[in-house]
Amino acid sequence: MSFTIDSARSIFPNTQVADVVPATVESFNQLSAEDQLALLWFAYTEMGVTITPAAMSAANMIFAENTLNQIKQMPALEQAQVMCDLVNQTDTPICRTYSSFSMNVKLGFWYQLSEWMKQGIVAPIPEGYKLSAKASDVLKVIRQLEGGQQLSVLRDIVVNMGYVPTGGTQKVKEPVVPPQDFASRTKVKIEGIDNLTVLSYMENMNAFDFPAAVALFAEDGALQPPFEKPIVGHENILLYMREECYGLKLMPQQGVSESAEGEFTQIKVTGKVHTPWFGESVGINLAWRFLLNPQGKIFLAAIDVLASPKELQNLGLVR
Repeated sequence: MSFTIDSARSIFPNTQVADVVPATVESFNQLSAEDQLALLWFAYTEMGVTITPAAMSAANMIFAENTLNQIKQMPALEQAQVMCDLVNQTDTPICRTYSSFSMNVKLGFWYQLSEWMKQGIVAPIPEGYKLSAKASDVLKVIRQLEGGQQLSVLRDIVVNMGYVPTGGTQKVKEPVVPPQDFASRTKVKIEGIDNLTVLSYMENMNAFDFPAAVALFAEDGALQPPFEKPIVGHENILLYMREECYGLKLMPQQGVSESAEGEFTQIKVTGKVHTPWFGESVGINLAWRFLLNPQGKIFLAAIDVLASPKELQNLGLVR
């Protein structure tokens, strides 16, 4: 048997993925624009206690400054319209610009708007606004999620806003972040795993040495982020890492390694990832599922948000 990217995705099929995340995002997307904005406002203000202002430094907000200042100077009605346009994915210059931002910049964009709403600089949600029954149900679900799952929902919500033309949007090219010096890197230890490729992947990601991390992949290898399709090829994987992975801190804990067909090796690692948005206070429970080819290169690295932290302790029982 020769693995394809599609068949490789089925390794460790019993991984307990947090399906509540895409289900909650889909429920959010079914709401009216007014309810979406109100719910986003409530989510940001409720989670504002744990969102760290320091995260803004990891977001390269310089790319959003002009757009934010443009909104800041608008009359209140125009500010409200811009936010509705973003939710409705309307074809406007601001919506097109927003779509060119990286995930971190989009999170920072709405964080800044929420801060200005609190200060009365940007039109806030009308006082006494009542969510619809459906929106209230979605907010209730978000409140009950673990912090890491809340962040995953929030991320997916803001990433899909703005207008993307049929041919796609040219992403803003952020400055390449220099990797940490080798002397300052922390060695990763994973209980049950001594595979050099997997250990090097974790260490390079934590050092933001994305070219070195990508070099561990086979030429036809793929990276599958949570709830997304696989990203195939070195160039595309590197672009994704530079746009989405700066500031992440991978905290793998334990793993299991098994032989697979065709002299491939499959490895599953569980642990947490800390993001600059919640700092050390909240970790997203993750599983990394690796399929290595006979040459020891990564054919697929699939990353899953776990449904429950229990799986972090149940790796020996869950395949």
